[in-house]
Amino acid sequence: MARPVPRHATALYAISATCAAIGALLWVRSQTSAPPTLHSSSYGSFLAADAYTSSAWRVWSPAVPEERLGLYLIAAGLVLAVVTRLFSLRRH
Repeated sequence: MARPVPRHATALYAISATCAAIGALLWVRSQTSAPPTLHSSSYGSFLAADAYTSSAWRVWSPAVPEERLGLYLIAAGLVLAVVTRLFSLRRH
């Protein structure tokens, strides 16, 4: 019979999944050249106007592009999940 996963392991898995998800979103964002658009009549004019403005907002420093930051976060999430799994198995 399998034992339930301890609370600290659950929290670490959640942090790991969050890191990997944010990393994947940043990586996908860096791979797409155009922002996603919604094809709705109520938002059409807003999105058309917004598509022509360039955003100067950056997630990270200029030294690390978003693509690399996304890959770092994915790797950190995977490493954290593996380490949590190994420590969880070792304790039981």
